[in-house]
Amino acid sequence: MTGIVDLAGKRCLVVGIANEHSIATGCAQAFRAAGAELAVTYLNEKALPFVQPVADTLGAPLLLPCDVRIPGQLEAVFDRIARDWGRLDVLLHSIAFAPREDLQTSVTNCSAEGFALAMDVSCHSFIRMAKLAAPLMSEGGSLLTVSFYGADKVVENYNMMGPVKAALEASVRYIAADLAPRRIHAHAISAGPVKTRAASGIGRFDELLDRTRDRTPAHRLVSIEEIGAMAAFLASDAGMPMTGSVTFADHGAHTIA
Repeated sequence: MTGIVDLAGKRCLVVGIANEHSIATGCAQAFRAAGAELAVTYLNEKALPFVQPVADTLGAPLLLPCDVRIPGQLEAVFDRIARDWGRLDVLLHSIAFAPREDLQTSVTNCSAEGFALAMDVSCHSFIRMAKLAAPLMSEGGSLLTVSFYGADKVVENYNMMGPVKAALEASVRYIAADLAPRRIHAHAISAGPVKTRAASGIGRFDELLDRTRDRTPAHRLVSIEEIGAMAAFLASDAGMPMTGSVTFADHGAHTIA
């Protein structure tokens, strides 16, 4: 990656790689291609065999366990980065979770417990990460998270994740305002639908892909590489004037009624 997208010398933490097809993988690849050094997390030992090859390909010197539901594990990731690197320039948050039984029912029927868990993992974890990252970004930095069009408009079968992602996007705006004096900017990338492991929990997801492809002006779906290129731009110095916004990476699908 050349031109104004330059991350040479930057140190980036990527949270959310599940396998080679993850949106987080596309972002990590773009960060690396732009010259960044990477730290990568994996959810648990079951996920490690799928994440390890990606981390190896990226040449990531740090591969750390991170389940935000386990007390202390997220803090341990940032402690390790502070110890090994002493600073952080870029954070990518690309995790989301909802219990299947709550995701696959209507919003009015989801449980309070399921909604709270989805909000904690998918939204509040970004706030926690921003708090932990800020002291390591003494010279400024970038905080990025991944959202979806269902935060803004009702998408069939997206259900409770719509309100959760809407809260995530609102959190980006408030984090951007809170941390602006430290030259830390925050972004939400609203990615078009991508066939990832996480998306498999959404009912009739293949139909959503087909509908999106049909209604998008270019009649094509976005790739993880394209989302990654946008993330790298936002993470670079060229993206510094932008903060607190939702940037769409969906080939214009969100513009079509």
